[in-house]
Amino acid sequence: MKNILKDMEILSTKAQTFLQSAEQVLSTGDYDSCASRCYYAMFFMAEAALLTKELSASSHKGVLSLFGEHFAKTGVLEGHVGRTLNYAYGKRIVGDYGVGVSVTQDEAEDLLEAARDFVQKVKDYLDRWAERE
Repeated sequence: MKNILKDMEILSTKAQTFLQSAEQVLSTGDYDSCASRCYYAMFFMAEAALLTKELSASSHKGVLSLFGEHFAKTGVLEGHVGRTLNYAYGKRIVGDYGVGVSVTQDEAEDLLEAARDFVQKVKDYLDRWAERE
């Protein structure tokens, strides 16, 4: 239990750091990096949530799949959070690997807002879970 809480805290802290980084690179006009940082903030929170179910995955797609199956589809969290995570994954792929395509300013701004919302919703869930344990 202590290890789970410690790991959740580490992942949550990383998520906050990546959100701050996303804000910084957005302000410089680096929309691709903003999308990547937003995705990773969400990814770390999804990993933290999976710990509450004693689940983990060895790939990004695995985390997305497990998160959708155990949190979005079951109603533990609002269904749109799973879609938001998948959308962010797609934008990260564009931002990190796209040739001739980039994340737009509007997309980066929208994604940052969605990432903030996602991180907060998962944090609220983690807090409720920790209180029960």
